[in-house]
Amino acid sequence: MLESAASTPSSVCHIGVSQMSLSTRQKKHLRGLTHALQPVVIVAGKGLSENVMAEIETALDHHELVKIKLRCDRETRQSLIEEIARRCAAEKIHVIGQVACYFRRNPEKPVVELPS
Repeated sequence: MLESAASTPSSVCHIGVSQMSLSTRQKKHLRGLTHALQPVVIVAGKGLSENVMAEIETALDHHELVKIKLRCDRETRQSLIEEIARRCAAEKIHVIGQVACYFRRNPEKPVVELPS
């Protein structure tokens, strides 16, 4: 069962895919939108397992803008924040305490309207 879940398209990470570049205005707009969001994924003691990464990928595909709660010490949290952005080819919008927000455009079904 675990092998089949790892081979599904939603668990494929985007390592090596270039991240999109957002303007300051677009990031401000996205930061404003994140205030109303609740965390969709919580990363705890086991870190970034394949299942957690699959959930983050699915959330980014469906919502484009996601809030993730990272429950660990500060040094580990910093490395996890960067690793999520790198592995998912997502743009880190901002980090406040134990919460990080990411954005990745879904080219087939855009959800979030970005200012130009």
